Amino acid sequence: MQVRTFYEFFAGGGMVHAALKARGWQCVFANDICAKKAAAYAANWGANHLRVDDIRSVRASELPGVADLSWGSFPCQDLSLAGGYVGLSGKQSGTFWPFWHLQKKLMAESRGPRTIVLENVCGALTSHGGKDFAAIASAFSAAGYHFGTVIADAVHWLPQSRPRLFVIGVRGDVPIPEKLRGAPDDVWHPETMLEAYGAIPNTAKRQWIWWRMPKPAARNVAFIDLIEDEPTGTAWHSKEDTDYIVSLMSPLHSNRLKDAVEYTKKTAGRMVGGIYRRTRQGKQRAEVRFDGISGCLRTPVGGSSRQTVILVDKGEVRTRLLSPREAARLMGLSEDYKLPLRYNDAYYICGDGVAVPVVQWIAEHVVEPVLDAADAQKEATKIAAE
Repeated sequence: MQVRTFYEFFAGGGMVHAALKARGWQCVFANDICAKKAAAYAANWGANHLRVDDIRSVRASELPGVADLSWGSFPCQDLSLAGGYVGLSGKQSGTFWPFWHLQKKLMAESRGPRTIVLENVCGALTSHGGKDFAAIASAFSAAGYHFGTVIADAVHWLPQSRPRLFVIGVRGDVPIPEKLRGAPDDVWHPETMLEAYGAIPNTAKRQWIWWRMPKPAARNVAFIDLIEDEPTGTAWHSKEDTDYIVSLMSPLHSNRLKDAVEYTKKTAGRMVGGIYRRTRQGKQRAEVRFDGISGCLRTPVGGSSRQTVILVDKGEVRTRLLSPREAARLMGLSEDYKLPLRYNDAYYICGDGVAVPVVQWIAEHVVEPVLDAADAQKEATKIAAE
């Protein structure tokens, strides 16, 4: 069986690596500018193929061979509220352009990756009134790549609400099986995507594909299933701290907690929820959910709060920060994934990553079928020529 190869840009702690390695792929080059993320990457996957530097310093000559896939999870800050929606002209999200310049260098050397996947927040569709997404679409089409997008929410596989945009491109000379071409559907192509598609140039639309993927099976794991009985890297709050968090709840969220307390008293059971602190109308609020799903993990920088776990056990209420291992589980990482020792570093690695099973789903249902079909056609042509 042929080993698929990939480049991993903006690699972070290597969650794309975790996903694809489990499917038999080999990473031949990885890059990230952050030393702390790179340390986590190296601890788990080794450093021989890892370049720790600004992507602007990476040269095409450093990338071996012709990769089956080039993956780029470029920074999302400037495409979201945290970065003021400054878009692809921003310092962080603007790194898309040196990433793309590097892909174009490979193309000029007849080494363009057979597939390219970008991952980012869904705000990339609407940033700058859709102009940023139109620029990305034009970049793919001008390079001769067929491409399309899906929005995949990690909640299909994991108890975490984490919708993300994936742009999946295929080099123009690589045939695409008809079974992968479809029409927009509600699972992968919401209304915001249809609107974004309508605003891209006609030249890009001619290269567009509505990727067809099956709907995942119903998720069989809930937030409570991933919670540690004896958390590592964090500790339960004092009663005073818990009471203070509860005091920040609006009547809506306070009533949710009261319902959970009454339910666990009657059933002698327990419930686990997640809390984020947010500012509403100038006041700090604690917002809780008890639907079996964690809120979207965020990095503990730029004013974003860290998620608090709230446990209601037979009517008793306790709170604490989400532990690093729980955060890793919410991203689909295995139990043997090595996390940084410092809490914030570990939380940052997880909050800044891409959910492992989402990468695996896209690989299994789009990228690998494209590559398999192309290889089969190449082999058939070779046999016919002999």
